[in-house]
Parts: sequence; structure tokens; C-alpha cells
Amino acid sequence: MLSKIYQRLYAYFGPQHWWPADTPFEVMLGAILTQNTNWSNVEKAIYNLKANNLLDPFRLNKIPHKKLASLIRSTGYYNIKTKRLKEFLSFFLNLYKCDIGKMKRQDIGMLREQLLAIKGVGPETADSILLYALNKPIFVVDAYTKRIFTRHRLLEENANYAQVQNFFMQNLKNEVKLFNEFHALLVRLGKEFCLKNKPRCQKCPLK
Repeated sequence: MLSKIYQRLYAYFGPQHWWPADTPFEVMLGAILTQNTNWSNVEKAIYNLKANNLLDPFRLNKIPHKKLASLIRSTGYYNIKTKRLKEFLSFFLNLYKCDIGKMKRQDIGMLREQLLAIKGVGPETADSILLYALNKPIFVVDAYTKRIFTRHRLLEENANYAQVQNFFMQNLKNEVKLFNEFHALLVRLGKEFCLKNKPRCQKCPLK
């Protein structure tokens, strides 16, 4: 069933080329900044960081809270997100010396526990970092995913994050590329057809 859904979405939308970023570190920042906002707002913040030559963990870690908050203001909750970014940077610096390669070599279970221990990093953010920045095979669950599959009666309304994630990981091949593309396709479907209000069911590729 899941493979058929994936194939139909892929045939309809084509490859999504996620995550839109130049480096793994940029993906990590984006995963934190995109909490409770849309991607266009994150792009503005990333542009500001690039313009100030701050897409570097060492430089970004040194700038004052007020300066960083002003640069990411477009993402909303900018003071909270500044604290979260600083928490993540501290983790990245202290545990991994800002070495992406070292982070990639860490066991996925251990790394996920470490990420979830960072204040402000929940399962969706942690898994986005694991999948999109570090190429670890884990399925990212978001509101679109749950909405689509509960409407198709493949998941219960009260299913939690872990239950939804297990549904995918137990029924798909354990492949980074597949998890990446499938999640991106579901986001596309959720944004264009399976809307929260007034869903476009009659024209949906999964009709």
C-alpha cells in the first residue's frame, strides 16, 4: 500500500530535491528555524545569515543573542529560536567539535537521543536533522503526514509520533533516498491538495 502511494505521488509530482540547502549545517539550522512557520520565512533568515557570513558554526556561536535574533526575526518566536540555535550550537561544538563527518559516524540511536536532549528539539526536528543533514535512514513525521493518512483511514486520529513513524518504517525499505523523497512528496500533497480546511479531494492524486 505505502509503495503504491509513493509511486503515484512520485509519478504526479516528480522528484522534490529536498532539503533545499547548500550544506548539512544549513539544513540543521533550517530544521530548527522552520518550527511553527512556513519555509519562505526561513529562507529570509537563512539569506540574512549568509549575507552576514554567519553560516559557520564557530562564527554563529560567537555572535550576541540580540544580533542573532534580529537576523532570524522573519521566522517568528525569534528570541525563543535564538536560544534553541544557541543550545544546538553548544551541543554541536562541545560533543562533535562542529565536525559533520564525526556526527555522521555516530550510531543513529545514540545521536537521536543526544539531539532530543537539546532544549527545543523535538522528534520532527531531530529526525529532519538525521535524515536530511546526516543521511540517516529515519522517516520524518509532520502534520501533513498524519492528516493525509488519517483521512485515508490508514492511521488512527490519536496515533502519536512514534506510532506514525513506525507505520512507515515497518512497511518500507530502510532507505534514506526513499524516506527523503516520500516525506517531501507528502508535504507537497498536504500543501496543494490535502489542506487543513477545504481539502481538494476531487482532484487529489490519491483519490
